[in-house]
Amino acid sequence: MASHRRPKQPSRTRVTVLTTAAAAAVALSANAANAAPSEKPSKDEVKAKVDKLYEQTEQASEKLNGAQEKQDKLEKEISTLQDNVARGQGELNELRDSLGLAAAAQYRTGSIDPSVQLFLSADPDDYLDKASTMDQLSSQQVETLKKVTEKQRALAQQRSEATEKLEDLADTRTELAKKKKEVQSKLAEARKILNSMTAAEKAALAAADARATRASERSALSSGAAITGRAGSAYAAAQSKIGTPYVYGASGPDSFDCSGFTSWAFAQAGITIPRTSQAQASAGTRIYSQSDLQVGDLVIFYSDQHHVGFYAGNGQVLHAPRSGTVVRYESIDNMPFQFGVRI
Repeated sequence: MASHRRPKQPSRTRVTVLTTAAAAAVALSANAANAAPSEKPSKDEVKAKVDKLYEQTEQASEKLNGAQEKQDKLEKEISTLQDNVARGQGELNELRDSLGLAAAAQYRTGSIDPSVQLFLSADPDDYLDKASTMDQLSSQQVETLKKVTEKQRALAQQRSEATEKLEDLADTRTELAKKKKEVQSKLAEARKILNSMTAAEKAALAAADARATRASERSALSSGAAITGRAGSAYAAAQSKIGTPYVYGASGPDSFDCSGFTSWAFAQAGITIPRTSQAQASAGTRIYSQSDLQVGDLVIFYSDQHHVGFYAGNGQVLHAPRSGTVVRYESIDNMPFQFGVRI
């Protein structure tokens, strides 16, 4: 007779493990269903990040301008030194030729001066150190030899200066390339973020920017302030460029960066100011209270002084803000004010 056995019951441990696994699966499933998708940055957060990148771009751009200005200055100084060396070498050759002609005349008469013979075969410095031979020279030959010695010393000094400046120029060009790369990298990063925005988000940002610009323009134009003289001419020139695009490293007349804009405007009034915002910060009398600012004063922003514009009255500035914008009015409070500069 067959026996009927009851099925083997799972152990208590196995039941506990299965129950725990099932509970975990249910929990994971519930969490997955209820988990919020990764949040996309808000429009304001995107704008803040892009604005920061543009600020960093302008910092690098002003350093780029400084390196470019230094390179231009060095190139001019080197050119002048090289011209002076070439001209000095020609004068030195003429002096030597005059001594050579005198020696040749003496040789033909069989009476070449041993001191001149010594000069022609040795360094004139060494020659002039031999005071005992001075009485063997004519006064004209003594004067010529002194000129030769002075000219040689001057040429040696100028060649040394030119060599140092050429080395400095090479370093400056390396720095210039580095700054250009830094600017381009920051701009590319900002554009990438902007391109990730939807058309509607971009339109909203542009509309808000336009509203702020119009409000600033109305406020500036209602100030009723009028300035005369060359400062007035510079500010009028600046106003004529409203709407001109910002391009880093540009100094007009078809595009500007911040310091290129202010230096160009003053140039139209016959006033030369430095190219960079940091140098412009020291180009006149500093004004630390906003209440003392006058229309046409320069306004310096940020602790490292990397941005500059014109004071436009009623708490507004006229400036070239950043990449992607144009010359326009803006509230002075949009950036950290440092001081004004009256040229």
